[in-house]
Amino acid sequence: MQANNIFIYIKSVLENMPKDWLNLTTHRLDIYNEKLAKTEFVVEFENLYKTNISDTSALTKLPTAYDYIRLGHPLSSVLEWTIANLNGLNSKNVISFSSQTMPILAVLRTNLLASKQTRILYLDSLPESLDIEILKSVYDYNFEVKKVTDLNQVEIFNGSTILISEHNSIITNTLHPNIDFYVNTFEDLGSVLLISGAHNTSYVSDIQHVRRRETIAMTPANCLLALNAFTTQSPITIESRTTDVNKANVVSTINTITGTNGQALVASSGLSIQYAIMMGLVKHAQEHHKRKAIKFVVPPNCYGGTNDQARRIAACLDNVSIVDLPVDGDNDMVQSVETVLTQIANEDAVPYIIAEIPTNPRVEVPDLTKLKVALSKERYTRSGNSAIAPVFILDQTFCPNVQFLGDGKMLSTVQTIAYVSGSKFPSGGKCTAGYCVANSKAEHLISAIDKHLSVCDNEATDLQYEILAQQMPSMNTRITEAYKNTRDFVNYIKMTLPEAKINFVTEALAAQEFTPSVFSLNLPTKGTTETEREAYKRALNLKLINLMITKIPDESKYCVSYGQLKGCYWTIPATSTQGTTKESDKDYIIRASLSPDLDLKRHKAIFKEFVEHI
Repeated sequence: MQANNIFIYIKSVLENMPKDWLNLTTHRLDIYNEKLAKTEFVVEFENLYKTNISDTSALTKLPTAYDYIRLGHPLSSVLEWTIANLNGLNSKNVISFSSQTMPILAVLRTNLLASKQTRILYLDSLPESLDIEILKSVYDYNFEVKKVTDLNQVEIFNGSTILISEHNSIITNTLHPNIDFYVNTFEDLGSVLLISGAHNTSYVSDIQHVRRRETIAMTPANCLLALNAFTTQSPITIESRTTDVNKANVVSTINTITGTNGQALVASSGLSIQYAIMMGLVKHAQEHHKRKAIKFVVPPNCYGGTNDQARRIAACLDNVSIVDLPVDGDNDMVQSVETVLTQIANEDAVPYIIAEIPTNPRVEVPDLTKLKVALSKERYTRSGNSAIAPVFILDQTFCPNVQFLGDGKMLSTVQTIAYVSGSKFPSGGKCTAGYCVANSKAEHLISAIDKHLSVCDNEATDLQYEILAQQMPSMNTRITEAYKNTRDFVNYIKMTLPEAKINFVTEALAAQEFTPSVFSLNLPTKGTTETEREAYKRALNLKLINLMITKIPDESKYCVSYGQLKGCYWTIPATSTQGTTKESDKDYIIRASLSPDLDLKRHKAIFKEFVEHI
């Protein structure tokens, strides 16, 4: 009876769901409570189910589910709620993935840190990308694998047991007392993980964190396919796309934009490609610099996902550690690079540097000539031997149009890998897929990165390739137009509120093609103590944001975004993109990003209104 009620209700929900459920890649911070995240959405969704309310208006008012589609979104939450109810589980114990292997890796990671054994059972076959040797030798995971034909014969195990099985529709699992985790894989869609048993509830947050940092949830489009198949009681049907053509076009466009000729890799998100880069470099170091320490050099206040992911890798591997690279404010990136690389050379360690250019949120660009010199400098170990040359991992999400890597370009002679978050300008905010390329000096590293992209089953989906093929050819034009709007707005703010401190690229840098459409705004404050001044500034931040999104709700939004096709986006990095950054390194300033298509005159008028009431 309950299954039938769920079937009828979900069918109605899909007929009435808001368009944003399928198309939005970011989240509204004004209706988002990070501490409750999915819980708040599911509780209110459950209330609608109990009262049989499924109209579009009611669904639109539901609070934000998770935080981007990486960690989750409305359709993944609905899919997980549906499967959980069919299987008698709490919805938090059901977690969907765009990847078929990452739920397995998530359990293995948790057990590694807990020194707990893992047994992997499978009925038909293992996911094609599950590389047992690499997971043991590079990731340091400890597990055994066994094929089973009769689940009734599964015996008790001193550790965790994972069962992998293939499906072409949403099913009800018969939960077995000796099986802890069910990984139901769906061809071309990803997988759904069921966590069974009260004793395994502690895994939930750790597994969700893997999905947040190293992969993404099953995409909205794929969740919709699975849910539609459920409501029609039919096998999941995959939409036909010209993926080979789209993929070739995307790779060609990336090469043209970046000025490179080598292989371009495209992943399900920016953090998915970053994870492949980092694990690929770990593997390369293990093979070519055996028994030497690996140092990931990371700005302590950079994007929280980058910061957190690097530290999560270091937590799992004894020979990997993190070195801070101060880059913002009073710190100079070039000097920091010089200091850190000298220290690492002295230790005869392997240096991998991750940095954003321009920096986030202060939008600063280092002296690239001096940076090149610092990265290229010959250094020596304590014993006088030549030190290992660094690999520079450049996050150029804020300037994907700048050709750092091509022959004769600024970083062409330094081993450099550049990557971009695809939810920004590459797709115009239509999908999360990210990509990476290498210059000729670092091209030899791409195969290792590609291998780990495959191991994690984190390649971009067919739809993501299609979206990038449509959007990337116009990317550089959109970047130029968005920059013009941003420069105009920044100049207006300087004129209207000269006491405010604005971080934006100079005209000279813009002439060198550094034309981001994001700036940070440090509003003037008042108070007799530092605490009072900080409190006043934070309140003023929210006052400006709330005024903008209230007065221009069709364009101005309170969310983390950049490179969208339309509108203006506001956030406070310390409460969003820097969510996992140490409190002392957070910036409680406003970050705004403008698109090529917005009513700039209206935004200026509202800002003037704000200034008049300070």
